Amino acid sequence: KLRFALAFPDLYEIGTSHFGMQILYHILNSHSDIAAERVFAPAMDMDRHLREAGLRLFSLESRQPLDRFDIIGFSLLYELNYTNMVNMLDLGGIPLLAKERDERYPLIIAGGPCSCNPEPVADFFDAIVIGDGENVILKLAQSWMEWEKNGVKDKEGLLKRWAQIEGVYIPSFFKPRYDACGFQILEPQVAEYTRVTRTLVADLDQ
Repeated sequence: KLRFALAFPDLYEIGTSHFGMQILYHILNSHSDIAAERVFAPAMDMDRHLREAGLRLFSLESRQPLDRFDIIGFSLLYELNYTNMVNMLDLGGIPLLAKERDERYPLIIAGGPCSCNPEPVADFFDAIVIGDGENVILKLAQSWMEWEKNGVKDKEGLLKRWAQIEGVYIPSFFKPRYDACGFQILEPQVAEYTRVTRTLVADLDQ
């Protein structure tokens, strides 16, 4: 029912050993209604080949184009991932900015160490997980499946569902303004969604 792409914005040789992706991959694929696949940033020669051949970036397991997935989740481990993330979206034929994507496109989310300060890349994402993603990822997926089952493809309605999950930041639900010193202040735009609490896994054995 849900096709989920776990996107690592670096080479396969770097990303395949990342424990975070392995854990999320296991959690999602343990659910009978979810199929999670992996996608990595191509090296420069493969990038060039995809563009010259008019091919879209595809998943590792089934080689499906990135834009055919329902949700794409990026792991942002360090700031140098940012440009690779943008390039992967471009190679997948997916508009870069969240405001440019309607219900025809996958939902683009992110998590990882760099999501502790999401603002530099907030405009690219529909949702960003602040904190540990192990408990949140399945809640996001189950909420999407409930939304899909209703048959009403209202993206804002789904984002409002996601906003109720601890640790989930919806950038479009806040409006940035800047004070006299140039500091950014986020003003809530949705009632009862005024702050985001970091989510933590309390028991690593679980």
